[in-house]
Amino acid sequence: MGFFSPGNKSSSNSNSSSNHYIGIWYNQIPLQTVVWVANRETPVSNRFSSQLRISDGNLVLFNERNIPVWSIISNSTSAGVEAVLLDDGNLVLSASTRSDSIRLWESFDHPVNNWLPGGRLGFNKITKQNSAITSWKSANDPSPGPFSVSLDVNGTDQYLIFYNSTESSQEWTQYWTQPRVQCEVYGYCGSFGSCTQRSQPFCRCLQGFVPKSEADYGSNVFYGGCTRRAGLECSSNGNISSSGDGFLPYYDMKLPSNPRIQVSGAGNAGGCRGFCLNRCSCTAYSYDDRNNQCLVWFGELLNLEQDVSSGSTIFVRVAASELPGSDSHNALVIGGVVGSAVVLALAAVIGVVIWRKRRMRKLGEKSVEGSLRAFSYRDLQSATRNFSDKLGEGGFGSVYKGVLSDSMVAVKKLEGIRQGEKQFRSEVSTIGTIQHVNLVRLVGFCSEGAHKLLVYDHMPNRSLDSHLFNHQGSGVLSWKTRYNIAMGIARGLTYLHEKCRDCIIHCDVKPENILLDAYMCPKVADFGLAKLVGRDFSRVLTTMRGTRGYLAPEWISGTPVTSKVDVYSYGMMLFEFVSGRRNLGRSNVDGEMRFFPYEAMTVINEGGDVVELLDRRLGRDADPNEILRVCKVACWCIQDDESHRPMMSQVVQVLEGFLNVGMPTIPKTVSLLLDDEEQVEFFTKSTQKQQLEERGGNLSSEYHSAGH
Repeated sequence: MGFFSPGNKSSSNSNSSSNHYIGIWYNQIPLQTVVWVANRETPVSNRFSSQLRISDGNLVLFNERNIPVWSIISNSTSAGVEAVLLDDGNLVLSASTRSDSIRLWESFDHPVNNWLPGGRLGFNKITKQNSAITSWKSANDPSPGPFSVSLDVNGTDQYLIFYNSTESSQEWTQYWTQPRVQCEVYGYCGSFGSCTQRSQPFCRCLQGFVPKSEADYGSNVFYGGCTRRAGLECSSNGNISSSGDGFLPYYDMKLPSNPRIQVSGAGNAGGCRGFCLNRCSCTAYSYDDRNNQCLVWFGELLNLEQDVSSGSTIFVRVAASELPGSDSHNALVIGGVVGSAVVLALAAVIGVVIWRKRRMRKLGEKSVEGSLRAFSYRDLQSATRNFSDKLGEGGFGSVYKGVLSDSMVAVKKLEGIRQGEKQFRSEVSTIGTIQHVNLVRLVGFCSEGAHKLLVYDHMPNRSLDSHLFNHQGSGVLSWKTRYNIAMGIARGLTYLHEKCRDCIIHCDVKPENILLDAYMCPKVADFGLAKLVGRDFSRVLTTMRGTRGYLAPEWISGTPVTSKVDVYSYGMMLFEFVSGRRNLGRSNVDGEMRFFPYEAMTVINEGGDVVELLDRRLGRDADPNEILRVCKVACWCIQDDESHRPMMSQVVQVLEGFLNVGMPTIPKTVSLLLDDEEQVEFFTKSTQKQQLEERGGNLSSEYHSAGH
């Protein structure tokens, strides 16, 4: 066990990359086989100055700046806590008592991408969690990938590979795998990717398509899929009759696994082709002459496989520019092409020079520093198919889905605002330099006359509200996922408030402005209401307003605001993480209006069962200590007096378990039960534990490390 770098194939721990992780591997096998990773999502850059040590009863990894990046919270008050790596590869954190040793935590309950003998999968009655093994994102990145294995009561096929080693060969031998061949792995090549077992790499994009990420394809990570090299004419102009789109045939193919429609009455192959061509969203068709069966597909195509002996022929829709010309046409135009090549090349060079000069004049003094890409309006119009796929709408404009040559993006089209230019420049200048895992990255911008657009990374899992408040669908966010999302949001706001060159106040923190990437990692989005504040936290007056239900009292009263308005909004949102519904709404039982923050505060102050506050859809499947911790923090965040609210960095420490938090008071804006003005402090440094008064509203909290 020790530090390792991904891609390092020996056990010598040489510096093979700038990222280092704590891992467990076999010591007697020359080929380094890492079977467990601690900080798989939070690497350290300097392994020599980073430390893994027991701090206050918890196993904590500190980076080179002595900042905790990974931890095991034991909640033990014993002084005899130790971590031991057993011979079977199980890392155990235990506490010694006078008569026995108690296991507080073990890595076998938290597997990564390997299932070792003795390891456990499925629901753990002790930890109340489901254990699963999850693939690495790539050979050089141990963060969670797209594939996982767990016990499935529905009997769905899983992807398992078992290896064994012998002392004589000192290398691994694969003796069982399921599925048996690579191309049977669901979604292995991603959308519009084709798999073949006869050559490597296994995946390649269909003709007319390019990888969404060249970097991933170069690393043999294919599940991101492919995107069109040229947009479809039918989708871009909406005129079916003038469409120049066509179809490319693929023979001996395993047909896509995503839903298809069987068309009755097509008559023949021509009728099947016409049915698909006359519908802009139709992407492919297949016609079986033997059964007179016409099948069509809409949207992206998944799990295509080539060179299948009993395969079918599928016709994939592409732009006219991707269609091969006939032989006679090629013979006629080849002379003209050769004869005019020099003239066209010269004209192209002159045109590019003129365009670049005009472009520079347009940007002029308004150019933005950094690595942002400057797009033309025509570029973004093409990428979004004339702004046809709308993702959402905010106070400063609408957001559309777009496709660039190398990635998916979200294009924010600013419209209908009085101070569009000022707001646009404010966003570009502040967001463009911000890089954090929990903040949406600004890719580029467009500034052409009245056209002001921002280009962001696309988040495939949409916004948090679509998951948190969705009571119709089957997918419910688990408590563990909610807790991780809450911590991620807190880290993102901490960066905005305390780590940027100037303090950035978001001003509109709410579930609609929290986006989720493919791995449900939260990204704070929409800085349309952001203002810059000096490092000294001097107050600023502003006329902008956020969203009802998340507004701090100082917004409504018109008094100056600080970053604590974001803390208030975050606290209101935390309550919704627990209940799974909006804070203010009618009860399903008696139809009366209920305000959940007041209900939560009442339960906490009366010492009630906090699990009763939990979203009913979770069925009490949550850690009561975490629920109590979240509710307490939320109560402190929405205090009337902003000086009583914590900083976001303190919120992060509480959620991570490094800081205990005392009993909060009920704000007067929430309830009139407390009549007297109290002097309340969120944290007070203390060397000994103070007794908390549970009545009279005179409650204070302590500042001390977890475990004391």
